[in-house]
Amino acid sequence: MNRLSSAERGALLDKMRKGTPKAETAPAAPVAQAKRWNTGFDTLPGYAQLKTQRAAADVLGLSNPFYREHAARAGATSVIGNRPVVNFASYDYLGLNGHPEITEAVARAAAEWGTSVSASRITAGERHFHRELEGALAACYETEDAIAFVSGHATAVSTIAALVGPKDLIVHDVLMHNCVVVGAQLSGAARRIFQHNDLDQLEAILASTRASYERVLIVVEGLYSMDGDGPDLARIVDIKERWGAWLMVDEAHSIGVLGKTGRGIFEEAGVDPKRVDIWLGTLSKSLVSCGGYIAGSKALVEYLKFMAPGMVYSVGMPAANAVASTKALELMAREPERVARLQANGRAFIERARAKDLDVGSSWGFAVTPVVVGDSLKTVVLAEKLLERGINAFPIIPPGVPEKSARLRFFISAAHTPEQIAEAVDATAEELDKLNRDGVSIATAAKLMNG
Repeated sequence: MNRLSSAERGALLDKMRKGTPKAETAPAAPVAQAKRWNTGFDTLPGYAQLKTQRAAADVLGLSNPFYREHAARAGATSVIGNRPVVNFASYDYLGLNGHPEITEAVARAAAEWGTSVSASRITAGERHFHRELEGALAACYETEDAIAFVSGHATAVSTIAALVGPKDLIVHDVLMHNCVVVGAQLSGAARRIFQHNDLDQLEAILASTRASYERVLIVVEGLYSMDGDGPDLARIVDIKERWGAWLMVDEAHSIGVLGKTGRGIFEEAGVDPKRVDIWLGTLSKSLVSCGGYIAGSKALVEYLKFMAPGMVYSVGMPAANAVASTKALELMAREPERVARLQANGRAFIERARAKDLDVGSSWGFAVTPVVVGDSLKTVVLAEKLLERGINAFPIIPPGVPEKSARLRFFISAAHTPEQIAEAVDATAEELDKLNRDGVSIATAAKLMNG
């Protein structure tokens, strides 16, 4: 190969520096100035509302009752702000959280299986502990099968979205949990609401609409988490059978709580559990874990395994979670005295509250009893006054409950002592009486803030 001369090399380098000549193009049109968009999340309407509420609380000298940090395992007692408290804001109804048999079983499961199954169950995540939990749940409800999801909220959303669509109707109690409402909205089905436990209205809705839809799903709770009462299950079952509907019962707060052995609303009501089409529940309360479940027919469970998005597209439940709830179900059956103690504590609380003229609404007096205050500000202040006295009860204000029905919600546990229950009721009555005498309310606070 002939080498380039010095002059040729220089000419080539000069050409490379200049690059390939560009074709002539027309001048670019002026670019219109882009509209300036504010993409900050602080522009969301809800964020502005949160800031306003926080500012009002600061003016009134109130601490934030939300997301308080606990420094101990939450059960009948806890630690908040380095202070021990009697805790009435925990779902640990049977006092099983931290039970030695459960923690030992969880430790063994984690050591053997790790902390994740690392895949959705439909692809590569099925394990024997999933089926053991599901078998125990099916046995509890006397159903053919059950299926466990990693999220309680997603259990309802996924199941409802998989079962009904635009040609169908969902009818539910006005106090249904958000998971059912969201599932109904996402399903595309028509939705009708009946007033709380108003079964005459439920039947009237079905009489006027049933013929217009292919499938109808009725949804109620076994024990309502805000009011502490439940439905007339026997009558609802009769209604759904006469009108050819499915019935879903949310057992989140009734498993471990209702019935002589804690098996839920069907045991409490003396209704054959097979007459309910879909049992829905969570593992995070009496069953001291995390996740949700559906119990029912084999066809229902098989369908959900392949059609429910929260099952198909989500990782399988870790061994520790599944084993914890399986062991909790075993202990619940083996130690019915826990259920009896919980129910006795619930009765003691509500009877003492009524004797003190506290408004407990329609509560049945099991694991959930509200003290209805009405005024939102008074409710938040009452919660803070109780916390200063070492009692943790969470304030529920709109939109969590309807306007003028703000309340403190007391979750009762089998682990609470009679003394703790008496102290909580008496302190609530005393502090509420002081606030009433001082005229604490949203209206008076608004006058103070406006000068």
